[in-house]
Amino acid sequence: MKHILLIIALIGSMAITGFSCLSSKKAQTEPAEENPTPVQTIVPDTFVLPQIPEIMKDPEERAKYLVMHYWDRFDFSDRNLIRRPEITEQAFVDYINILGYVPQEDADASLIHTLRKAETDTMMYVHFTELFEKYFYDPNSPFRNEEYYLPVLQEVEASPLLTEESRSRYGFQREMAMKNRIGESANDFTYTVASGQSFRLYDLKSEYTLLMFTNPGCSTCTAVTERLKESRELNDALALNSPTRTMLTILALSPDNDLDEWIAHLPEIPVRWVYAYDKSGEITTKKLYDIRAFPTLYLLDKDKKVVLKDTSIEMIESFFSVH
Repeated sequence: MKHILLIIALIGSMAITGFSCLSSKKAQTEPAEENPTPVQTIVPDTFVLPQIPEIMKDPEERAKYLVMHYWDRFDFSDRNLIRRPEITEQAFVDYINILGYVPQEDADASLIHTLRKAETDTMMYVHFTELFEKYFYDPNSPFRNEEYYLPVLQEVEASPLLTEESRSRYGFQREMAMKNRIGESANDFTYTVASGQSFRLYDLKSEYTLLMFTNPGCSTCTAVTERLKESRELNDALALNSPTRTMLTILALSPDNDLDEWIAHLPEIPVRWVYAYDKSGEITTKKLYDIRAFPTLYLLDKDKKVVLKDTSIEMIESFFSVH
């Protein structure tokens, strides 16, 4: 926790909620000077936080300074630091945690600035692109965030420091990340239910639609289904459904069109849910959604605009607890 506490002290009176508990014990800082532009000396084989000018008193301004100068004292030319995750990767985790304390435009500028500093050394640049991919894009990362990842992708996709194969992969990731962004209309598709009838997503008349891409036989999907079934917040929302109003529709959809396997798992799905599969396979063939793991959860509003993308049960419950 030492590194995080130092960061909090540097920023000012901010809450520590949301910071990683895996903070680097190698982190150090020095007393800030009154000089508004202190000299930042690179310190080898360790990570040292930047000095924030003492004249800066506003927490938001201090946070902006910190994200733009976070790596000032890190030696990007030292390849040995690539093999020191307790220094480099931990500092990276703490860095992405503080991005939430500044506006998106400042976070974007900081991310690009970080990548350009990493251009000092090709191996270090590759290492940082891999860290961004691991933490912002991997479906198992608790820090995954496509809005932060997009400026990174736009930068690395054209980088001459990467191989053509890597640039192509990042280009594909950018193309998929641009789909179904929060606040934008979700891609429409046709789904088929047990009766054999087919419907369009946009035909659903519901104030909210919880779209769960699932896969029959997936143990994680079964566990998430059980969690959703037991969720007080979701059950309270479903209880508001009536003949004249549909507050929430839960659409559990298999992008696979293996009918026999899909039918075999029909008993697992609550009767109040809509259980369906993609008979035409258009979700996969047209790449309508970026489904990197099962299950993948989206929350849509009545106009089918994305409220939450590739989200968690906790985020969904939090949303309904205040709506």
